[in-house]
Amino acid sequence: MPAQKAHRQSVKRYARNLSVRRATRSAIGRARRAIAARTPESEDEVRRAMRQLDIAARKGVLHKNNASRRKARLAAALNRISTE
Repeated sequence: MPAQKAHRQSVKRYARNLSVRRATRSAIGRARRAIAARTPESEDEVRRAMRQLDIAARKGVLHKNNASRRKARLAAALNRISTE
């Protein structure tokens, strides 16, 4: 494959994945801040972040094991504050 075509394809993929990656990172950040602040809506934020991670994994932006690991860590952090 010519390098120019490969570059065009990579630019397209980058642009397509960027919005999903940004939304995922934002959702994870909101969930972590909610957990750290121990807000009542932290469970909802974690649920939204998990959904966003599932979407990113389904679209191939994240590997499914990577998404699963992040979801597990969010759930563990949520459980730590809910049991205290």
